[in-house]
Amino acid sequence: MDAKIEHVSVILPVSNDPLIVGNVSSRKSLKRHWNQLSRFQKNLACILLAGMCIFYVIFFVLPFNDPSRSSEVIDPMEHIQIAPFKERHERLASPVVKEIKLTDSLANPPTEEALAKPVVQQAEANLMQLEVVHQEPKEIVDNEENVLEENRRAPLAGAKDFKGPTNDRQRAVVDAVLHSWKGYKEYAWGHDNLKPISMGYSDWFGLGLTLVDSLDTLYIMDLQDEYDEARAWVEKYLKFDINREVNLFEVTIRVVGGLLSAYHLSGDRMFLDKAIDLGNRLLPCFDSPSGIPFSDVNIGSLAAHAPKWSPDSSTSEVTTIQLEFRDLSRASQNPVFEKVASRVNLKIHELDKNEGLVPIFINANTGQFRNFATVSLGARADSYYEYLLKQWLQTGKKADDYLIEDYQKSMRGVLNQLVRTTPNEKHVYIGELLNGKDFKPKMDHLTCYLPGTLLLGYKNGMPKTHLRLATDLLETCYQTYMKQPTQLAPEISYFNVNGESETDIYVKTNDAHNLLRPEFVESLYYFYAITGNRTYQDMGWTIFEAFNRYTKVKNGYTSIGNVKNPLNTRPRDMMESFWLGETLKYFYLLFSDDRNEIDLDKYVFNSEAHLLPIRDD
Repeated sequence: MDAKIEHVSVILPVSNDPLIVGNVSSRKSLKRHWNQLSRFQKNLACILLAGMCIFYVIFFVLPFNDPSRSSEVIDPMEHIQIAPFKERHERLASPVVKEIKLTDSLANPPTEEALAKPVVQQAEANLMQLEVVHQEPKEIVDNEENVLEENRRAPLAGAKDFKGPTNDRQRAVVDAVLHSWKGYKEYAWGHDNLKPISMGYSDWFGLGLTLVDSLDTLYIMDLQDEYDEARAWVEKYLKFDINREVNLFEVTIRVVGGLLSAYHLSGDRMFLDKAIDLGNRLLPCFDSPSGIPFSDVNIGSLAAHAPKWSPDSSTSEVTTIQLEFRDLSRASQNPVFEKVASRVNLKIHELDKNEGLVPIFINANTGQFRNFATVSLGARADSYYEYLLKQWLQTGKKADDYLIEDYQKSMRGVLNQLVRTTPNEKHVYIGELLNGKDFKPKMDHLTCYLPGTLLLGYKNGMPKTHLRLATDLLETCYQTYMKQPTQLAPEISYFNVNGESETDIYVKTNDAHNLLRPEFVESLYYFYAITGNRTYQDMGWTIFEAFNRYTKVKNGYTSIGNVKNPLNTRPRDMMESFWLGETLKYFYLLFSDDRNEIDLDKYVFNSEAHLLPIRDD
């Protein structure tokens, strides 16, 4: 027995380490072993145990009781910033972040430590409804200060003030804009056009056409939140140094015009800088053998050329850039833009015409109209006539006299050669000349811009024959809507000449589509704004309701393939940028209680309904 005790006493020193005291054999009590230790061993064990306790408290207990560190851990805004769309627009934001609302912050006031953090960015994230990605907090603050909040601190110099809708009809239009905008943000953000049925997008030039076209619409309707998010995208993501083929005419009226209009209404220099950059990239189009611009250009390589489908350009394409290029020169104080565009005016003026009427095609290499081309006031020629008048107005009626002279002469040609009246219902319409001579009783919906342009000209001194034609043609355009069961006009209408049709207005199957076009609503707006007659508002309301009835879908509005059958409209799954840029803008202004909401003595609308100031310098 003593031997066993002696053996145990020999191994006790190995067990003196306090880290293994709890592992001593159950054959001896803890107290007995402790008593067998020397005083030095006992002191050493106590010191080691106390050190371990202090280490544990410092590194494991205190951090979890630190309120500032706790705020860092749970703050859901600590590592996010606003990003644009993804290619397939897949939302990756966490549910926790999406559920946070401004009202939550009011009900649960933040701590002083939390106030030091960029939590305002949460409100901006909800506002933008864009993809949320991980990023450092510093970048959140920069984005907040430089992109969105800048516009909210104070009105920009020169900004025009709009109060928003003042009646139920205007509010209905705003609802249509917000419904369209919601679908665009959700499925096509930053792309050209929304496909609302398939919940996708379509790109033509990849320059965010719908977004840029909508800038002044949002501003005029006082939709500040939507305008702010559109502005943020333009500033950060609209880039032109890219390998992209674009059409001179389309990009000029939509993008250059949209940016300039936003600049003039808001006073925000960023829009002008973007317009100047793009304008410079379009200049190579004018470096052609004849001075008539090429139709297309790569804005990255700056190589310009004729359209791939033809050696000729559309006449309207080369003559519907002057308003924008002149304004770009005046705003930037760089005369080159106005110079090259005005040279095109002179070239066209010097060409032979048929009583002022022009063929729909022209060659940039030869500078000549195509022989025996169709003469029309519809597609490929329409806005040539519009811009003759509007350039004269844009310069305070001080532009070259030949512009207004060419306009007057062309309208005489319209009256003498293109105007006809149907035999039964006496509808006045404008036809076409095939091969430059054979009359065809066909009128594009695009031609329905002309009543408004004629009335605008009459307001500014044109003869009464223009007023009579404007009034008659407006009624005919209205009937192209009312004659259809959907009360929506087709793309092209035909007219009875010698009894070949049972009705005076008829539609061919291939022409029965409606693309949400604005031209007739534009004319109604001019008639209301100039005359003050509210009958034109009622006409517009009937058509607006038809758009809501037959083209509104879950994620926006869509063009349709058949206006002749309300039960089979054949939706085409496309919302063109001009729906927001033009059609809804003109509806909104048409329904205004103040017909002078846009002063037509101070502004001129370009062909895409973008506002440019009238200057007499």
